[in-house]
Amino acid sequence: MNKIRVAITGGIGSGKSTFANYLASKGYVVINADDISKDILTSDEIIKKKIIKEFGSNSYNDGKLIRKFIAVQVFSDPTKLNKLNSILHPRVLQKIDTLIEIKYKDEKIVFIEAALIYEAEIEKKFDYVVLVTADFNIRLKRTVGNGKFTEDDFINRDKNQIPQEEKEKRADFIFLNNGSKKDLIKKADLLLLTLNAG
Repeated sequence: MNKIRVAITGGIGSGKSTFANYLASKGYVVINADDISKDILTSDEIIKKKIIKEFGSNSYNDGKLIRKFIAVQVFSDPTKLNKLNSILHPRVLQKIDTLIEIKYKDEKIVFIEAALIYEAEIEKKFDYVVLVTADFNIRLKRTVGNGKFTEDDFINRDKNQIPQEEKEKRADFIFLNNGSKKDLIKKADLLLLTLNAG
């Protein structure tokens, strides 16, 4: 069976997770790269040793990653962020490939939700890249409004990602999400129609 691998990406607060969750609710396979990263950072002893060597013993407490400690370091220093990604990304991609090969081998379409498709330079691993976008102020309002980050957290994380305009030049599908969840769902349905028509 010819499998279609579709990446779903977008900046913080763009709505990519809402988009991906809707596809999952329709019965499609959606692999969340962030969830895999969290699992690897907690359970993979080799990765844990590399993180501690690079960022110090305060990175973990009783085997649990201190995310805030790591975030403070990497989002204020692009070199450290690149180092973290170089440790983590190959292992995450290996896990995704394994999941697709073993668990989802009979699926026609597999979606992978991942924030850093372009930053990690892995778009060639996918047949299509879907970019969910929204205006900066809307993304800021959504992110701060749901209590996930402060405004400073949002700005620091956002500036470490490739600019949205650059992502738009490289994406296969672009869905602007300045409106309601209902509008975004219509766009997700349009994507499914397009992919299933192939």
